[in-house]
Amino acid sequence: MEIIKTISFRLAAIMTLTCSLAGILLAKLPYANLIGALVLALLLGILMQFLPERTRQEASGGMGFISNKFLRLGIILLGFRLDLEKLAAAGIKTILVAALAVAGTISLTYWLSRKFGAEDELAFLSACGCGVCGAAAVMGVSPQITAADEARKRENEVLAVAVVCVMGTVFTLLEIGLKPVLGLTDSQFGIVAGGSLHEIAHAVASGGAFGNISLDSALIMKLSRVILLAPVALIIGYLYQRRSAKTNVNAVEKTQKTGKLPIPWFLGGFILTSVLGTYLPFSASLLDALVQIAYIFLGMAMAALGVSVNFKVIFKRGGAVFGAAVISSTCLLVFMIIMSRLFF
Repeated sequence: MEIIKTISFRLAAIMTLTCSLAGILLAKLPYANLIGALVLALLLGILMQFLPERTRQEASGGMGFISNKFLRLGIILLGFRLDLEKLAAAGIKTILVAALAVAGTISLTYWLSRKFGAEDELAFLSACGCGVCGAAAVMGVSPQITAADEARKRENEVLAVAVVCVMGTVFTLLEIGLKPVLGLTDSQFGIVAGGSLHEIAHAVASGGAFGNISLDSALIMKLSRVILLAPVALIIGYLYQRRSAKTNVNAVEKTQKTGKLPIPWFLGGFILTSVLGTYLPFSASLLDALVQIAYIFLGMAMAALGVSVNFKVIFKRGGAVFGAAVISSTCLLVFMIIMSRLFF
């Protein structure tokens, strides 16, 4: 049994690593950078579904491990991207605006998704992806959401990632086109891009289109949202525990005995690496390498997700969250334009 598991893991690792590295390379190409390495890895994972069925079955045992453990490792290493001193230097107003944007977008997207008929966990995942940092947020929050049907959960993860990918790409192109019309300075436009676009890749592509000042502002504002991933995941975990306790007698008894919250240890690691990357004398090249490794692990997790998902089911359930994301993304853009004019 252990030999079978080892072979399965090795095959799954080779398949997903290929997708992850290819996604990183493809993301360096013109226009492909609007999609981002993680989503490209997911799409390449989907293409892996055309491999012979025997190959996919042999790798299936390792796919679950990669999509779970490698995801958490990638989130931890992603913390090295955060420079806490730069965020502090940007001022309290940047953090406050980011917090308002995240809270408002998550609340609006979730409420609209439920109104339009989306199931609860799909609404939460889509809302967090739109509100915080795209695919990484979806995958970071997902472990906090308990689900009886793992296949259904994977479908929801992929659908939520698809939502933030499509919305982020469309709004990246839209904002670049609107920049001359809006009359914003380069710095203000960077604030809008970082505060309104979903993926880090989207913020970089949009902000970088108008020079270094715009790009720096976009990154600072975007990272101000990224750092909120940890508290958002904790809140989601708390809400789901409360719901489970209300609907399940065993959950009530367990909660009364332990009194514990489902604290995601990997988000503690995310905060720790942020602190280490900020205050220890790491070279810029080392930090870049660590972040690159983070994206490799996250890309492998995304590819594993793409290999194992039934998209026929997803296409039947996507309308509600896509409609909600269109409205909430538009509202977020308007909010950030107003904030940039008033405070930056």
